[in-house]
This record gives sequence, C-alpha cells and structure tokens, in this order.
Amino acid sequence: QVQLVESGGGLVQPGGSLRLSCTASSGTLNYWAVGWFRQAPGKEREGISCISSSDGSTNYADFAKGRFTISRDNAKDTVYLQMNDLKPEDTAVYYCYMAGVGWGQGTQVTVSS
Repeated sequence: QVQLVESGGGLVQPGGSLRLSCTASSGTLNYWAVGWFRQAPGKEREGISCISSSDGSTNYADFAKGRFTISRDNAKDTVYLQMNDLKPEDTAVYYCYMAGVGWGQGTQVTVSS
C-alpha cells in the first residue's frame, strides 16, 4: 500500500521560512497531481496549493500567494512546499494529498517567537 510521508515541519519564528517535503513509499508521485493542505487547532482542513503531474502547473489559496511555493522534483519523487515570511496564523499540521493514495500523516508547523 502506497503511503505519503511529510517532513520538514518544526518551530520557526515569525518571518522565518520552512520547506516541507512530501514523498511516497513507492515511486508514484510523479504521475499524479499533489496538493498541500493544513489544519489548525479547532479549524477545518484547508487547501494551500496543488501541482499537476503533466505540466507542473500550480494553484494557490489566496493566503499562500506570494509567500508559499509548491514544486516537484521528479528525480527525487518529491513534492515541496517552500514557506516564507511565516506568520503565527500559519501554525497548523500540514498534509500532502494525492488522489488514489490519500493523506500523509502530517507534519507540525509552529510559528512563534
């Protein structure tokens, strides 16, 4: 069974940056669109960004535009989410998702001074 694994979360000060990674237990990420989502305590899970498998086209939620960048490295079978200028309201568990596989276990991002 294919599983997604997120990594790269942690504690960062406001204004800082993190790069999250999403990999698959088998080499499948290259063939599907992948999305990043997040869920803050007491809130619903929300979409951040997604990237296609065919042409690498991307989409972003309004709050992510200009601060977050999604990308994929097919050679490493990995999808990244580069997050810059992080704010306390970005604190959440971040998940990647791929159709046919589902959700990863999530990685915690905490933005605090």
